[in-house]
Amino acid sequence: MERIDAGDTAWVLTSAALVMLMTPALGFFYGGLVRRKNVLSTLMHSFFALCAVAVQWVLWGYTLAFGPDWHHVIGSFAWLGLTGVGIAPSPYAPTIPHLAFALFQMMFAAITPALITGAFAERKRFAAVLLFTVLWSTFVYDPIAHWVWGSGGFLAKLGALDFAGGTVVHVSSGVAALVCAWVLGPRLHAHAHEPHDRTMMLLGTALCWFGWFGFNAGSALAANGVAALAFINTDVAAAMGALAWVTIAWWRTGTPTAVGAAAGSVAGLVAITPAAGYVTPAASILIGGIAAVGCYAAVRLRARMRVDDALDVFPVHGIGGTIGALLTGIFALHVAIAHQLLVQLAAIAVVWIYSAAMTYAVLRLVMRVMPLRVTPREEHLGLDLTQHAEPAYQWT
Repeated sequence: MERIDAGDTAWVLTSAALVMLMTPALGFFYGGLVRRKNVLSTLMHSFFALCAVAVQWVLWGYTLAFGPDWHHVIGSFAWLGLTGVGIAPSPYAPTIPHLAFALFQMMFAAITPALITGAFAERKRFAAVLLFTVLWSTFVYDPIAHWVWGSGGFLAKLGALDFAGGTVVHVSSGVAALVCAWVLGPRLHAHAHEPHDRTMMLLGTALCWFGWFGFNAGSALAANGVAALAFINTDVAAAMGALAWVTIAWWRTGTPTAVGAAAGSVAGLVAITPAAGYVTPAASILIGGIAAVGCYAAVRLRARMRVDDALDVFPVHGIGGTIGALLTGIFALHVAIAHQLLVQLAAIAVVWIYSAAMTYAVLRLVMRVMPLRVTPREEHLGLDLTQHAEPAYQWT
């Protein structure tokens, strides 16, 4: 086992802090898109995902996701409470403390259920959000993380490529978002409002983009050339995604919107995530552009459906993650394209099916404990007042 490298450790700890920033940044991105009466509750969804998953991860989440393998499907209970996870390196990252790796992965686990909250914004009871977050992290995120990234996971053994979370984070959360939106039903007057604060939305997008450098480049788990490759790939894919989305929308509607620029950059970031350390910068530009086109089309299609995915989580993360995972099989260096595409398709199919089925099961379990939705009166008054008894803004 190699000795701990100070530079690698510093980079991974910095990356963990960058990824941590992404979860409250996501709250600002979502918060700017909802109505004024629901902005605080939307921010709280992301803030409390960060809190709840941190505790869950230490107590049992990490060992389920990365613990010693049990039949290639889940980690054992050997590392409950991070028992045995200390300052010495681990096989996952031989030049940094095991605790640093666990901390870095904690931030991925926190943002994933937070992504789902955009689908049920403005109508889900806060207590139900908290219970759903803990259960979904345990029964959906942790097993999928083990399959793809855990030592012995069956998708890892199959050869699935996912550098920083295309399937583990984005496909799983995007599919779950679609199921949540379908089960909860549409909001009251779902299409009768505009984003309440586009400046907040753009701030959240910019902070997510900034944090994404830790998300992707940090996944090299070392301060090396792969980290530099993932860093530049992340930036150019996001930039091309924004350019492509705005261009399409400008051509179709005659207006280049800030919301479109934000959505396009996020689509590019989502799609490059599984490929960031495997492809060239030129390929990353293609991936960002293709993802923006695909996600834009998915948003247009979703708008015609009866499923009220409030903030288009499925079209951007579910479809964007799927596109990125597939394009990884095409553009990744030193792979047999036909074989890798089949492997990527298999991994995507498994995650789609499992996330959809288990998300529905988790929602049904929560419904046995408490109602999922607020009442129509509470929804009309807004979740800030009815769930938290405080408004986001005080007017004088």
